[in-house]
Amino acid sequence: MSIAKDLAQLGKHIAAQHGWPAAKAFKSYEMTDADRATLSKCAVDLLTVFPPVPDSSAMMSAALAVHLESRLNAPVQVVAGTLSVEGVPVFGDRQLFDGAAVFGEPEQAWNGHVWVMVGPYIVDISIFRIAYSAEGPARLSRHVDLVFGPGKGLYVDLWKRTAQQGLTYEPQYVLGAEEVTNLMGKAYHLIQQARTD
Repeated sequence: MSIAKDLAQLGKHIAAQHGWPAAKAFKSYEMTDADRATLSKCAVDLLTVFPPVPDSSAMMSAALAVHLESRLNAPVQVVAGTLSVEGVPVFGDRQLFDGAAVFGEPEQAWNGHVWVMVGPYIVDISIFRIAYSAEGPARLSRHVDLVFGPGKGLYVDLWKRTAQQGLTYEPQYVLGAEEVTNLMGKAYHLIQQARTD
């Protein structure tokens, strides 16, 4: 699917969950230097306290989105779908799924990826942590090592440029406010548990 079609499809997903004004704001947003600085600080703060646990892209993305919503004057959405490296899915399978059922369950029985969209920007707080971990898919780990190198924490890029980095983000579902809040609660529980251990 082309980026233009992907953006149009994502706009429809956003409108379905949050209304057409939110979809319009998503398409027209441009990131400022002040927004970039705020985004970086929120990500560093979260990466510092969030424990390294498998299958945490949804919780990390939700936690980041909640922090960004209170600090940025920008459209922030949490998106679920397929992440591919050089055209080969590493998370998700490009198949339609019932997002409300997946994210309404206490435990997710789903193998896709979750990231944040700040307007037309991909903001992926978990990709590097996953790639650098022992549990990360080998294809993703190799790709990140070759393209980005070690020690990265946050991936931010215009959606239309991600393919130049060999990454394809295919949105299939935009999480609603209640789903994001539930995931944020799970993230908070993990953070508190890590502090007491």
